[in-house]
Amino acid sequence: MAQHIVVIGAGYAGMTTALRVDRRHRVTIVSAEDHFTQRIRLHELAAGRPSVTVPLAELTRGTGITTVTARVTGLDLDGKRVRTHDGREIGYDTLVYALGSRTDTDVPGVRRHAYTAERAVELRKRLGDGGAGDLVVVGGGLTGVELAAELAEAYPAWRVALVTGGEPAPGLSEKGRAHLAGVLGRLGVRVHAHTQVAGVDEGRVRTDAADIPADVVVWAASFCVPSLAAESGLAVDERGRVLVDDTLRSTSHPEVYAVGDAAAVEVPGVGTLRMSCATGMPIGAHAADAINARARGRTPRPFRFRYVIQCVSLGRRDGLIQLVRADDTPGDRIVTGRAAAWVKELICRFTVASLRLERRRPGSYMWLKSRHAAAIPAPAALRQP
Repeated sequence: MAQHIVVIGAGYAGMTTALRVDRRHRVTIVSAEDHFTQRIRLHELAAGRPSVTVPLAELTRGTGITTVTARVTGLDLDGKRVRTHDGREIGYDTLVYALGSRTDTDVPGVRRHAYTAERAVELRKRLGDGGAGDLVVVGGGLTGVELAAELAEAYPAWRVALVTGGEPAPGLSEKGRAHLAGVLGRLGVRVHAHTQVAGVDEGRVRTDAADIPADVVVWAASFCVPSLAAESGLAVDERGRVLVDDTLRSTSHPEVYAVGDAAAVEVPGVGTLRMSCATGMPIGAHAADAINARARGRTPRPFRFRYVIQCVSLGRRDGLIQLVRADDTPGDRIVTGRAAAWVKELICRFTVASLRLERRRPGSYMWLKSRHAAAIPAPAALRQP
């Protein structure tokens, strides 16, 4: 039976779902922007890349998908309606919640005195205006590491520092961390490891060790999700991510699917998936497959996924490919240097190419899957008494 499927959010997961569902359904994408942003390239944008966006009109051309440019402000789950900032209400049969994540700025002074990856264009203008000084990147995850390396290479007049509460990129192997340390040293990045940041003021970063001078601060410490899911009554975890069953359907509202960073997806033998493009696109694709199956009266298969690699760009001429086990723990093998930078670039291109191929041939996107899948409890509304 044909449905009206509304997808809120147009990131990697939301776009994959929207483009993959059967074309006999009426599909509407509601997005705050009229373009798709390649989030995994935002550090490149800050370093001078001209653009990292693709118009939604281009990605949906010829599909019959309707795009609505508006910010979602509320969900009426009982009435099955999406409310937007401009007063519109959009009804749905099935809702795909794909609002993603953003950089968490809930630390004193960060919103006022720091840039985030989402503000890459502003950061590029600030650094490229001919000035120089102390540039401090806060956050030792892969986002922070990529930003520190990219900015140090692109703006050599700036003195770049990386501040992290532990070791930089702790999920890498010993070999991987050693290569990373060598690249950061070559680029002149000063690393303040095991340093807790208490706040950001004009001209400094306050830490538990000592104040660090900072003319520009880039905040990349962690991610958080919008509060809309919890406020609307969807069942969520302690981080506000929507709880889903093994077909990506909300455990509290079976007419809602949650995909990407906004969903708490548990895979047996792998664990709770981390927020990333690498997980978002497979999650989005499987949600579409589950929607298609149920619309045809079939039982959808449980979601399966396994990690393969972690990709880190370290400027334009170096990188690191870390081979990982199915549960994302690092193995011993790595690829470095220009070869790794080339692989990372191919993967970035593959994400957009996959969306374009889904536009032409829905169902074409594929991913590696875990060997075993155990059932996750079905939504409470569907359980037999």
